[in-house]
Parts: sequence; structure tokens; C-alpha cells
Amino acid sequence: MDLVHALQEPLKNALGQATAKVMAEHLGLHTVGDLLHHYPRKYAERGELTRLADLPLDEHVTVVAQVATARVLRFNGGSGQRLEVTITDGSGQLQLVFFGRGIHKPHKDLLPGTRAMFAGKVGVFNRKTQLAHPAYQLLHGDGEAGSAAEAVDSWAGALIPLYPATAKLESWKIAKSVDAVLPSAQEALDPLPPTLREGRGLIPLPEALLKIHRPRSKADIAAARDRLKWDEAFVLQIALARRRFADAQLPAVARRPSPDGLLAAFDAKLPFELTDGQRRVSKEIFDDLATEHPMHRLLQGEVGSGKTMVALRAMLAVVDAGGQAAMLAPTEVLAQQHHRSITEMMGELAEGGLLGGAEHGTKVTLLTGSMGTPARRQALLDLATGEAGVVIGTHALIEDKVQFHDLGLVVVDEQHRFGVEQRDALRGKGKQPPHLLVMTATPIPRTVAMTVFGDLETSVLDQLPAGRSPISTHVVPAQDKPHFLARAWERVREEVENGHQAYVVCPRIGDTDDETAEPKKKSGKKKPADAAEEGGDKRPPLAVLDVADELTHGPLRGLEVEVLHGRMQPDDKDAVMRRFAAGETHVLVATTVIEVGVNVPNATAMVIMDADRFGVSQLHQLRGRVGRGSAPGLCLLVTDAPEASPARARLGAVAATLDGFELSRIDLEQRREGDVLGQAQSGVRSSLRMLAVIDDEEVIAAAREEATAVVSRDPDLEHLPELRTALDALLDAEREQYLDKG
Repeated sequence: MDLVHALQEPLKNALGQATAKVMAEHLGLHTVGDLLHHYPRKYAERGELTRLADLPLDEHVTVVAQVATARVLRFNGGSGQRLEVTITDGSGQLQLVFFGRGIHKPHKDLLPGTRAMFAGKVGVFNRKTQLAHPAYQLLHGDGEAGSAAEAVDSWAGALIPLYPATAKLESWKIAKSVDAVLPSAQEALDPLPPTLREGRGLIPLPEALLKIHRPRSKADIAAARDRLKWDEAFVLQIALARRRFADAQLPAVARRPSPDGLLAAFDAKLPFELTDGQRRVSKEIFDDLATEHPMHRLLQGEVGSGKTMVALRAMLAVVDAGGQAAMLAPTEVLAQQHHRSITEMMGELAEGGLLGGAEHGTKVTLLTGSMGTPARRQALLDLATGEAGVVIGTHALIEDKVQFHDLGLVVVDEQHRFGVEQRDALRGKGKQPPHLLVMTATPIPRTVAMTVFGDLETSVLDQLPAGRSPISTHVVPAQDKPHFLARAWERVREEVENGHQAYVVCPRIGDTDDETAEPKKKSGKKKPADAAEEGGDKRPPLAVLDVADELTHGPLRGLEVEVLHGRMQPDDKDAVMRRFAAGETHVLVATTVIEVGVNVPNATAMVIMDADRFGVSQLHQLRGRVGRGSAPGLCLLVTDAPEASPARARLGAVAATLDGFELSRIDLEQRREGDVLGQAQSGVRSSLRMLAVIDDEEVIAAAREEATAVVSRDPDLEHLPELRTALDALLDAEREQYLDKG
């Protein structure tokens, strides 16, 4: 059999069209190799039961448990019936419900004392977790498990693999499919160089695949995991090492600031001292700018740690050296905010060539998609002639007609909002590749930075400038304690009475075009009260327009309330932000358009509605908009989530710490790895199925070292064809954006 094609065989050939279609649509698995790399998420042992108390809401789970009770109940005056089964694991209980005609078989099968595997989506009804209509497989010698002999063979003393599954394909059906293709594992190409594998005591890949799917002991699982983690870490680090190697071969113009130029003049007029962290990071950047190959540096730090100041000093250093610097911002609101704050910080130094401008000054130009024609024409002229040393803009900077005189530095704000094509399109506007500084206000654990941004050197700003105030954060359980929400609006009024301002953040806009709004039901009938028993929908997320209206006529009557969201006209957005910054508006009800860059030191309070609908890092980002002046900040996280739910635990974690790096670890532990690595954005499954970037720090660091050594010896991997094949699989057409979407 052709070694390459054994694992590339389409699943329809191995499993039949129907099963292959479900696997492709619901699990993203298309080939025999894809299925062999769809690893069990855990293993159940005979006699060992899962902790039912820890099941995540709204997720499809497979549990092994024992039936405690089963009873049939009637409702709707006796015309409807449902079967309620309670299963237990010793630590907690879970309710299963079956309705109507679907109760007969489970009523016969699920007798008290029976052990089985159950699969379904975890929901809540009457504040209890439940599975509605779960699929199940009995764990003894009858029912779906086949003959007694087979059952003994399959289950007695064995480790039962539990696979990531879907409602359409239960774990045990995936296990049967894996059995069908497992012989092909012998044909798997091994991407690890033999010296590396032997030196690190790792088992061969075919053996690892066999042991991960059908282990005979826990030692088998451990050996397989060690090996498969190395595959993922090493192939990814090879991709990153090759990018670093290629970038190091490119020429760039060294940019050194002159001792008595623009940067020196700017530093001399600063009304405050730079922090030690800002000085240290600036030195790292200046050292990079002075070299003749392009800088690739990630600047990360807490909200308010002074990243913009560090980036501005780098931009001024490049202008000093005769080049231009461009800052790419993800939204017009943020681009305008940066333009305003940079112009204010520079003062007369931002008026180069104008009457009253400083001798060393330059022009600071804004370019966005919605500018009027005359202003846009002038901005394009300033860029092309070199009149504008500093340019701040949105995606408009990337358009073909935009030409720079001598682009020396690109600063990308909020890296995760830009894909590789956008970043490269801007870099392509330099005569030689410009230096690149990527900024993010979402703190990233070292391991994630190493995995996602492995082609960038990393600088961290981890201290806040003097004068920043503490922010206290509290969870407001609106459903459990409505008076807490009433008190939240009182606190907002108190802040306004003390001369301050507040933000109220909602998950959606609420106008007629709102894409995130729930689709209208075809039938105008009201949902029956017992619909929740069958997994009824949650209410739609709260909307800016509705909440603003309620507040204006209710708890915040008499205060100046305005709205801000992404679908407003740019001039209107800017006008709203200017009024808020000037203190004319008391309360700004907004979407996450205010998440980054918005700086109003007088805003001291933030109320985040439906806070459980936001991620941990996003909540931390939003919270960073308050406490930016001398008065302390207050952030209230309003939620309807039940007390024991994972959502409430997440909000509790945000309330408990202001350390963004700690929160990003929590965020990562609670989310799938693929989300962090950007696969959710490109619609492709993450290639990380075994590696956990938080837990496997040592493997990632060692793989980076090995990969760097391999690439320096053999940049094109000419002597490692198996590794080359694995790399091509990682970076296929669909995944080419993989590395740039952190």
C-alpha cells in the first residue's frame, strides 16, 4: 500500500457514505488519518464513574453511570407521559428525561442498578442539570452491546474510550468506526527525526495511535500522549522556525534615531517619567530597529500599561531616521482615538510643516474608509510625498491606491483582529520589508505566545504607570437577586452625582438588521411552558437600543444617556465619543466597540449586561476602560446564569483578580485550544488535539529548541521528507492563516 495514501483514504471508502457524511459535517473528519487523529478525550474504567457534578452546560457529553431510579410521570391531564431516570456516580446525580412514545425502550432497559454509557447535551430544567432523550449503550451482555462474550471482551476490565462526539454520532459509534480503520495506523508516516524520537524516548507513531485508541493500561495512554504531544508541538514549531529563518534572510533598512531629533524632543516634553518596563521594552525595540533585517516583535501588556506610548516612541525613532511609520487599528473609533491621543501627546511636534509647528516636527495623518474625498486625497498625498511621518488608519491603509514614500515601521494594534493577508499587504507597501511591531492588550501566557506568535520575539509590559486607580469588580445575579440590579443602577447615579461617568455594555445592537438577533419563529404561537423540558431556547441577548430606552425612562431618568455601536455612521460615532470624552454625556450604552483603545479618564463605572455572554479576556478588556483616572473604578457583571453554573464560576474568576495573565490562563483552561489558536475565526478545526498549551509548557519549549536546530541545518527539510509531508498537512490551503490568528 502507498505509504502516503493509507491515511489519506476518504472515510466514505472505509466506513460508507452515510457515516462519512456525518463525520465530515459534524466533526470535520474527512480521511482515515483525520479519524485516527480524533483522540478519545478521556477513558472510563470498569467500576469507575464520571463526576456528574462537573458536567458543562450546553455541551454534548458522554458519561458512564448507574441507574438509581426510574419512574413514569403523566402531564397535560394524563394525555402526555415522560420517563424520568436518575443516574448516579457516587459524587452527584443527573436526571435523564424521555417523552411520549420514546419512553418504552428506555423504560424496559434502564432498570435500577443498570450501568450504561449515556450521551446527550447537558441542559437545565427547574435548576437541575439534565439530559433530554440521551442515546445510551448498556454495559453488560445484552441490549446494544451484543452477546455476553462480546461484552466481556469489550468491557470487562477494559478502558472505555470516550470520544468528542455530537448529537448525530455517539462516542461508541465513533469507537466502532475507529476499530474499522485502526489497521491503517501501521502505515502512518513518522514526522519526528529518528534521532529526536530515540533521544527523547518516544514510541513510534503507529504504536502511539494504537495505544491512544485501544490502551490496555494507563501506561499505554501516557506513552501515547507523550508521543502525540511531541508531534503537534514539533511540527508547529518547525513551521514557526521556518518563518523566523525566512524573515531573518530578508533585508531591511536599519532605523536609528538621531540624538537630538524628534524622539529626543518628544521625550524632553513628557510631563511624566516612563516606567522601568517602558524603558526596558523601548530598548528591546530600538535594538531591533537598528538591525538590517526586519524586526518582528509582539508587545503585550495589561490594559493601561502604556503600550501606545512605547509604540509612539518607536514610530518617532523611525521618522527620525528618515522613514514613515503606520499604525493599523481594527476600528474607526479606535483609529480616531489613537490619532487624537497621539496628536495631543506630541503637541507642536505633530504640526511639521505647519505655521507654529516645531522644527523637528512631522505630520500625523489619519486615513479611514469613511473620510470625505478632499480629506482623503490630501491624506494620500501626504503619505506618497513623505510629508506625513506618522500615519494612523484602519483597513483603508491596505488598499492598492495607498502609496508610502518610505514605510519603515508597521504597528498593528490588536493583532487577533487581523489576518495574515492584511498584515502582509501593509508590509508589502515598503520598498524593503518594514519592521513590524504587533500590540495586544489581551495578556497571553508565555506558552500561548510561544505557540501562536512563535515567529515573533515577545516583550511584556507588566507594570501599570503611576496614577492608575484600582478597579473593584462584582457579580450581580439579576435572576436570583433582582434588588442587586436595582442597587447597580443606584451606584451608577451616585458616580454621576460625584461628577463621573459610566458605561453600560450590551452583547448586541437591537436594530432591525441585527444579525445576532434570534430569527423570528415561523409560527406566531407562544412556546409552551414545558418547552424547557425539551431544551427550550435561552432568551436573546440584551440589546443596546432596548436597554438605553429602558434606562432613560426608568432607573437613569434625568441623566444624559447616549448609545454607541458599530453600525452607526463614523461621524456620528466620533461625535458621540467626543461628547462623552467632554463630559456632556453621563452614561454611554454601547456594544464592545469600546473594548479597546477608548480612553475617558473621568469614566469610573461600567455595567456589563449579560456578562456571561462574553469571554474572560473580553470582560477584562472592557473593564480596563474604567479606573483610568485618579478615581477608583467599579465594574458590575450582570448575569442571569444559575449560581452553580460554569458561567458564574467564570464571572467569579474575573471578579477575583485584576491580573490579566492569570485570567488568560483561566480563559484558556475553560475554552477549547482551537479557539485560542484562531481556528474558530477561519472555520477550520485546530490542529492541536493532544497538546494543551498551558499544561505542556516544557514540551513546547523543548520542541521550539529542537525545531530551531533542525531548520538552521536543513531549512527546506530536504533530508526529512516525512516531516515535510506533516508540515504540508498542517499548512494546507485551508490552514494557511493558522499561525496568524492568535
